[in-house]
Amino acid sequence: MPLSADYIVRETTTNLWRNRLMTIAAVLTVAVSLALVGAALLLKQGAANAEVDWQRGVQVTVWMKPTASTSEINAVRSELKQLPYVHGCAFWSQAQDYHEASKLLPASEFSALTVGSTPSSFRCTPNQPQYATAVYDRFVHQPGVYAVGSPNSAIHAMEETITILQWVFVSVALVLLLSAGVLILNTIRMAIFARRREVSVMKLVGATNWFIRLPFMSEGLVQGLIGSAVAAAIVFGLHALLNGLANPDQPGSVLSQMRLSGWQLFSTDAVVVVIGVLIGSIGSAVAIRRFLEV
Repeated sequence: MPLSADYIVRETTTNLWRNRLMTIAAVLTVAVSLALVGAALLLKQGAANAEVDWQRGVQVTVWMKPTASTSEINAVRSELKQLPYVHGCAFWSQAQDYHEASKLLPASEFSALTVGSTPSSFRCTPNQPQYATAVYDRFVHQPGVYAVGSPNSAIHAMEETITILQWVFVSVALVLLLSAGVLILNTIRMAIFARRREVSVMKLVGATNWFIRLPFMSEGLVQGLIGSAVAAAIVFGLHALLNGLANPDQPGSVLSQMRLSGWQLFSTDAVVVVIGVLIGSIGSAVAIRRFLEV
């Protein structure tokens, strides 16, 4: 029997309407599953964006002794300028550090501090967070240096947390994708089982394997497409909600650091739609191959 687009569309529509309750259930489940997958992808990208912001904000402070001589300060300044893994250093005088301490320290502690007893400092930004350790090792025993403030433990904890979160998001996405595929597979299998007599008659009158398979495969594809389109809309709404909650006056907040660009949102929605179509097509193809003897 020859295949035509009109036949495939007609049979697909008939199958979807005939099993409309199962179709609605499948579409909703796929939508929820892929919405969670999209949310996981958004969070994964947001965590990566936040990590980049955190890396930019990593700073190493080289504290000079209050009694450090001008030659010792100039020696540290010269060496810092020559380090290839440090792209910027700002020198804070004793007066500047004293003024900052007045804002940060409790009154009981600040009262014991004077400008002369306050250390001057170099505030440096390494090219990569891991270079903070190199700066620490280089200057911690330098003449005239009082101490080196390096957020090594914070950097390590941050990198471990980001890695764990990303693996958790990817694992959740994979489990949900598997669940969506199994759901569509079972939906198509039940549709085939309900029409087993009709399929047998079609086979007897000479219908080819693909003549029987294509409407079922297109049914799964449509379910996956509709479900993924709903999921993409949910992901878009989630993105808009999170962007609305982010306070532009607080660029250092977590939500502000996790903001995604329009391109990242589009690519996430595109991935969700493509995955939905693939899950629907593959699930229906597997169901037909395993449970339809043609």
